[in-house]
Amino acid sequence: MKFLLRWTLIGATLLVDACSTDSFGSPASPSALDPKGPQAAAITQFWWIMFGLGAAVYLLVIAILLILFTRRQRATSETPPAIEDERGRNWILYGGILMPIIVLGITFGFNIRTLAAVSNPSGVAKVTIDVTGRRWWWEVSYPGKDVETANEVHIPVGVPVEIRVQSGDVIHSFWVPQLHGKMDAIPGQVNTLVLQTDQPGQYRGECAEFCGAQHTHMGLFVVAESQADFDAWLAHQKEPAPAPTGNAVRGQQVFLQSGCSFCHPLRGLDDSAIDASVIDLGPDLTHLQSRLTVAAATLPNNQGSLAGWIVDAQHIKPGALMPPEPIKPDDLNTLLAYLDTLK
Repeated sequence: MKFLLRWTLIGATLLVDACSTDSFGSPASPSALDPKGPQAAAITQFWWIMFGLGAAVYLLVIAILLILFTRRQRATSETPPAIEDERGRNWILYGGILMPIIVLGITFGFNIRTLAAVSNPSGVAKVTIDVTGRRWWWEVSYPGKDVETANEVHIPVGVPVEIRVQSGDVIHSFWVPQLHGKMDAIPGQVNTLVLQTDQPGQYRGECAEFCGAQHTHMGLFVVAESQADFDAWLAHQKEPAPAPTGNAVRGQQVFLQSGCSFCHPLRGLDDSAIDASVIDLGPDLTHLQSRLTVAAATLPNNQGSLAGWIVDAQHIKPGALMPPEPIKPDDLNTLLAYLDTLK
């Protein structure tokens, strides 16, 4: 009796802990049980059905065990064996065959319904976005729009958006819990899903497939905004980086002379000033200051975070492809001034 009570309390504690969440919008705790889109809502509904069936079966089993335990305490040798055999056959028939068929049948039916709702969204996608998983960040591009950014997916509210997911190295998994289920990013293969939300907001996403040392620091945000705001953002992202003035002029030279320009593309620079060996290992920095975070949602986007990331990224994300950059303090200040113009 104490054993059953103990494990019941442990199970309830774990359940409450698993379902707990911080205030809405907290970047640390997106909840799949707080859906903000039709696909996520279908998945959440199925989860609650599974939870209800599981809880009912669990409570039924506990009740049966308690009944059997109580009866065994009162049992006597006067019970006819034939009656015991009949009861045993009934337990096998109803508890071992009929009940599992009913539970699995209900689960299978709702599973098919959920898959149909997720795989066949209503309406044709009006926006297509390519998302590529890399070590350890997300490359985001808008085909035909000449727009490329990193770790942020901007979408208009109220319309279906097709996300084409792939990988540039190992297997990753694109997951925005409040908007959709998980979709694997596989090298050499393009998988698609459709996101939609009618509520503007910032929705945290994660890589849901272990992909290396910094898997846990491979986050992103989906930013849902009105059609007008989305169009304005898209038009701004097409623009090249502005020409620097004042102290930022020296910062641009630091950017070109240091290792930054070897890995990070930046539209708007004079092509003759960029080394031909640039390999584009890192995110496009053309509009760096328009983003919410740096280092794939690991740090807030401010000068302190940028300074720490530039000087010693390995201290923040050991194993990342971003090497330490020994820059003198004065040069670092001018570089930060230049990066601050990339809005």
